[in-house]
Amino acid sequence: MTKDTEIDMEEVKLNEVDPEKQPMTGDGQAAGNEKNGSVKLKVPEDDVTFTGLSKEELLRVAGTPGWVRTRWVLLVLFWLGWVGMLAGAIVIIVQAPRCKPIPEMNWWNEGPLYQIDDLDAFSGGMEGLEEKLDGMTQLKVKGLVLGPLHSVQEDEPATLELDKISPIFGSLKQLEAVLAKAHKKGMSVVLDLTPNYKGSAPWFQNDDEIVEKVKSAAEYWLNLGVDAIKLRDLSHASNLTDWPKLRAAVQGNRTEDTKSRGLIGVVEGASPSEVSQLINASGVDLVLSDLLSSSSGGAERIRAMDILHPQQRNVGWGLGASSNVHLSTQAKAPGLIRLYQLLLFTMPGTPVFTYGDDIGLKAGNGSEKPKMLWDLESESANVTEHSEVRKWFKSLSDLRGKERSLLHGDYYSLYSSPSCLAFLRLWDQSERYITIVNWGEKAETLKLSLPLPPTDGVELPETAKVKDL
Repeated sequence: MTKDTEIDMEEVKLNEVDPEKQPMTGDGQAAGNEKNGSVKLKVPEDDVTFTGLSKEELLRVAGTPGWVRTRWVLLVLFWLGWVGMLAGAIVIIVQAPRCKPIPEMNWWNEGPLYQIDDLDAFSGGMEGLEEKLDGMTQLKVKGLVLGPLHSVQEDEPATLELDKISPIFGSLKQLEAVLAKAHKKGMSVVLDLTPNYKGSAPWFQNDDEIVEKVKSAAEYWLNLGVDAIKLRDLSHASNLTDWPKLRAAVQGNRTEDTKSRGLIGVVEGASPSEVSQLINASGVDLVLSDLLSSSSGGAERIRAMDILHPQQRNVGWGLGASSNVHLSTQAKAPGLIRLYQLLLFTMPGTPVFTYGDDIGLKAGNGSEKPKMLWDLESESANVTEHSEVRKWFKSLSDLRGKERSLLHGDYYSLYSSPSCLAFLRLWDQSERYITIVNWGEKAETLKLSLPLPPTDGVELPETAKVKDL
């Protein structure tokens, strides 16, 4: 056997024994003098990854002194941290200033009252009033004071019909529609039941019989859906023998789950001290006086607020409202309408307005009632001014309804002069307000100071920001 034969036999043996080691040159022959050979491939072994300790290994390690000490240290740190956080929370709660309890509020304290004594001048009658309620909602009005609507001849008690609506004002059905829509809009309705509202003596002369008629009429209208009764000449009415019965008929059966029915009284010509005494003696829910209208000096007006602010939930303020006179009669110069609106909305008590005060409506001639203006989209100068006054009114009403300091906050007088006054309103941690009003013709420099004795830690800030409405 030659050498070449031996090589061929080795190739045959290779092909038969290990086919996987055949040449990698395909079916063709090796080029040139290259010889076919075998290629050895090394398959890498699988990498071994650490998957943690087994249960047996963990049990062995967990019992070692090092791990036992580590666990105790972590456990102690956890409980120390937990106790520390608990102690810190207790300290914060104990040292935190207490929130003042919110005083009891009724719907007549939550927003302005809007008097409409002449339905024809305001809306063309009872039916027109229903259509205007949407606009009243924008003013954040909480109560509509209507009437008197009953029929009576001047100084003739025999003609008194308190449980009927005079046909010149509208019908019972129309009033019921007004009540339903007003309640749906979140407004209450007050009905003026002053018996002899056209005469010189609001309660006539035969007092006992008249009081009984008012009591029966009040029960009738309240059952129909009216929310409160208004009566003039409160100082006289509250001294009548049957006054407690009338009061009980209106204010009786009050519960926490039902809406409170209110009794509103009007008094004129009384001093601040007499008004305060009348609130206590009469037991009415709200007293509307002419204190602001009868006094034009800042000192007198501040004094009235100083005396009555502790009873602010029973006090109504108005400039002409006690006799259904428009605010414009008090504003002797341009711009004072808005100034007086600011004063009424920030005083401690309920602001009361006559229809048209929200736009600065000018009073009529003599006893003639001015017509309410509704088209405020005109470009005339007068209408533009009315529109601006209305926007100001809406902003003030909205602010008072949101701010606790103005809604039921404490009051402190800061300054007064013949034509200027200033006071502070605050409540707990709420935003504080300083009202400064100057209705004089000249500018005035004010030196604000809190009254003596010290006022429980209340201090005036060094600077204040003018509220943008």
